Amino acid sequence: MSDPNLVDFYTRIARIERARAKGYGFQASGTLGRYQPHRATRRRTPVLGIIVLVALCAFGLKGAIHATVGGNIYEQRVDRLRASEGFDRLGGWLMQADPVTLWVSAQILLLKADL
Repeated sequence: MSDPNLVDFYTRIARIERARAKGYGFQASGTLGRYQPHRATRRRTPVLGIIVLVALCAFGLKGAIHATVGGNIYEQRVDRLRASEGFDRLGGWLMQADPVTLWVSAQILLLKADL
């Protein structure tokens, strides 16, 4: 013989344990309990950080190419790109040796000379 109240009690306990396993919380409405409902947080992408990272990579690549092939050959290749048509002209404008590229190239050459 089993007590019907005891069966009802264990049924409620099982239901509560299943709900807790799913992540539900239990507290009376209007109280200041521990459980805070999960709110979706919006993750913001740091656009400025991504732009700075891409610019640093571009200047580093340009400086490495400039240091590897040399200044004269680099300028000849860039001049050929500028004289071309379409996207090559844009590539020539982007790959021109600016002060940052020359500084990176000089730093790479100094580092190479120290080794």
